[in-house]
Amino acid sequence: MQKQSRQCWSPWPLIVVMVSIFACGNGAVRAQDSSSRPGPISNSSVAVESAALPDAAEPSDDTMMDEPREGAERYKMRQKLVSFGDDFWIENDRGERVFKVNGKILRIRKTLEFEDKKGHVKVQIQERMLRVKDSMAIENGKGRKIAEVKRALITPFRERWVVKIGDGPNLEVQGDLLAHEYRIGEGKHKVAKVSKKWFRITDTYGVQVTASQDDILILAITVAIDAMVHSNK
Repeated sequence: MQKQSRQCWSPWPLIVVMVSIFACGNGAVRAQDSSSRPGPISNSSVAVESAALPDAAEPSDDTMMDEPREGAERYKMRQKLVSFGDDFWIENDRGERVFKVNGKILRIRKTLEFEDKKGHVKVQIQERMLRVKDSMAIENGKGRKIAEVKRALITPFRERWVVKIGDGPNLEVQGDLLAHEYRIGEGKHKVAKVSKKWFRITDTYGVQVTASQDDILILAITVAIDAMVHSNK
C-alpha cells in the first residue's frame, strides 16, 4: 500500500503579495502628499511680488514748504524783475505784501527802488549797474553804496559770487544761480536760501531769509544776481 505524499504549505508567497500591496499603497500616499505640498519659491515669483510693491514716495513741494525755518521769513519773487518796468509787490508765503519794487520810477530816474509798505526807499540799484555782468552796486535810499555783488568764480558746473557788505562780513553765493537754487552765507552760517520749489507759479522763485537779517537788502541782492545771470537769456 502506497503512502500518500504530504504537501507542505509555505506562507512566503502570501507574505510577498502583502508586502507588494503595502509598498504600492505607501508610494501612492507619498505621491499624493508631495503633490499637495507647495513647490519652492523661484526668484521670478519674488521679483513679481517685489515689482508689485509701490515705490517709496519722494518729497513733494508741500514737504519742502513745511520744513522747519526757525523764524526765517520766506518771500515770493518774480524772475527778471528789472525787465518789466512796472511796480511789483514782494509778498511773503502767507500772501501779505511786505515790500514794493518801484519799477515805474526806473524809466524816470533810471533807478530801481525798493520801498517798505509806507513808501520809504530802503535800497536802490542804478540802471547803469543793471547792465553790468560781473558786478553790481546796491545803495541805500540816500544813494550811498552799502553792498556790491561780484562774480568770483566760474566753473563748468556752477558759479560762485561774493557780496561785499559795507559795514559787515562778506557773503558767499554758491549753487545753481541759473536755476534759482543757491544759498547766501558766511562760511557755514546761512543768511538766505533761494529756491523755485516753494512756489508753483511760473517765473517765480522763493527767497528764505534767516531771522535778524536785513531782509530788503537780501532781496535786492537776489534781484541783482538774477539780472546779471540772466542778462543774455
